[in-house]
Order: sequence, then structure tokens, then C-alpha cells
Amino acid sequence: MNILAITGATGRKSGGAFVEELCRHEDEIRSKFAGGIRALVRPSSKTENLKNRELAFDVRAGDFSDVAFLESALNGVDTLVHIAGITLSPKLVDAAAKCGVRRLIFVHTTGIYSKYKEAGEEYRRIDTYVKKKCRDHHMMLTILRPTMIYGNVTDRNVVQFIQMVDRLPVMPVVNGARYELQPVHYQDLAAAYYQVLINEKTTANKNFDLSGGAPIELREMLITIGNDLGKKVKFINCPFCLAYTGAWMIYLITLRKKDYREKVQRLCEPRVYSHQDAADAFGYSPRIFEIGVADEIKEYMSLK
Repeated sequence: MNILAITGATGRKSGGAFVEELCRHEDEIRSKFAGGIRALVRPSSKTENLKNRELAFDVRAGDFSDVAFLESALNGVDTLVHIAGITLSPKLVDAAAKCGVRRLIFVHTTGIYSKYKEAGEEYRRIDTYVKKKCRDHHMMLTILRPTMIYGNVTDRNVVQFIQMVDRLPVMPVVNGARYELQPVHYQDLAAAYYQVLINEKTTANKNFDLSGGAPIELREMLITIGNDLGKKVKFINCPFCLAYTGAWMIYLITLRKKDYREKVQRLCEPRVYSHQDAADAFGYSPRIFEIGVADEIKEYMSLK
């Protein structure tokens, strides 16, 4: 009987939302994966969201660096959906190959496209390793690459902008914040993971960029956040050359212990990626930022 295994199921972002998607489609999932669902989690993970469900989750807790744990957890698995982070992918693909897993859906990142060494090099190395392993062992592979993920106060991305707009009298920006981003809502990602899972014929052995509904300048993102908070955003601009010089000074003063040089460079790197391939393959249709950020701001205000 087919078994579905997932990682990242206890997360508050797309992993947890993917669990909600599975439960909303319980009849289809039971039919497709009669052997059940295994959730691979760390021993410290809080698993409340996997309990008392119409779908039963077989929770396997262990150390993801432990080869024996991974091979035991993946034994007999047909399909693995890996959401818990790209750095875990090499060990998971090794264990999947050893256990004869038929199909892999790995959530990686659009950071692979960054032209800066630290940000992109390791992601490209992992991507290459996973693809080769799957080819060598005849496993079907789909790689999904989200852009900046947002949607609730745990996102570690947009929530920082919300806090800054709320607390600062003026917003410090580099180059006028006139560069485009395309953040994606975590619930849109969860829906995409599910559609990829059930649309094997159109998604197997393909890669998909999963971006938000439309590009938006960082400046417009901040103004939108300010409007939802009831605040008028004022900007103070720092030219890129000055910001980068400052990063170099910190690097030298701290004797190379604090290095913000690449972070400043990436701050001005446009991160816009088309999701047309995903739209054509499985009907991907994400929301725009102006709509998606509203609920996150409401959550922020309720906690505040």
C-alpha cells in the first residue's frame, strides 16, 4: 500500500498549511495513499497540529542527521514531500535512494538564482546533488522554489518590515527601495504542494518557481504595510555605495567577525520570478501582496 511521507509538517508556515490541505482532501489522500501518512519530525517538535485529525498521521521523531533514523522512517514509502529545509535534502535523498522511494517532491528556494556566492553557491550544489542522485536511482523528482515566504508573524521576512514601519518614525532604505520583489503567501504554497502531489503526470521530473501574484517594489510593500497599520511611511534614503562602505567598515573593525557585505548587496538584488510554468502545469494562482499581507498585520496587531 502506498505511503506518503512528509517533513516540515509541524511548521507554522507552508508545512503546517500543507497538513491542512491534506485534511481538506482526506478522501482523495486516503485513496491515493492507502498505506497512510508518515510525518518525520525532530524530537523537539510540537505535534499538536497532527493529533485528533480525520487523517491519521504516523509521527516518526528523530535526528535528521541520523542515517539510521531516516532509513527507518522512509522504509516502504512511495512518495516523500520534503518541506523542512534545503540543507536536509542531501541526507534525505540518500536515504530515499536506499529505501527505494519512487517519487520525491523537494521544496528548495529561488535563492539558487542569486549571483552572490554565499547566497547561491550552496543551494546550487545541493540542487545538483539531489538531481544526480535521483537520476542514478531512477526516482521521480520535482523541485519547488518559493520566493520570500510571508503570511503570519513567524515568517521572519515581512514581519520585520511590519515591525519597522510600526516602530520607526522614518524608514531607512537603500537606493530608495526601488527594486522589485515577489513575496509568496504560505497558504498559496501549501495549495501548490498539494496540486503537485496529485498531478504527477504534469509535474514529475520538473522544476517550478513559486512566486507571489505580481511583482511589487519594496517601497510599495512598505507603503501598503503603513496603510494597513494606519501610518504614513516616511523614507530616509542611503545610497548603495555608502551602505556597502559601511558594511566593509564593520567587517574590518570587527576583525572579519561580522560580515554584512553580501547582505547589503542582496538587499538591492531584484527577486522577481515567473510562475507561469506552475500555472500551466497545475493551475497555480497565488494572491497579490496587498491582499496577502492584510491578515498578517491583523495577527501582528492582535499579539501586540
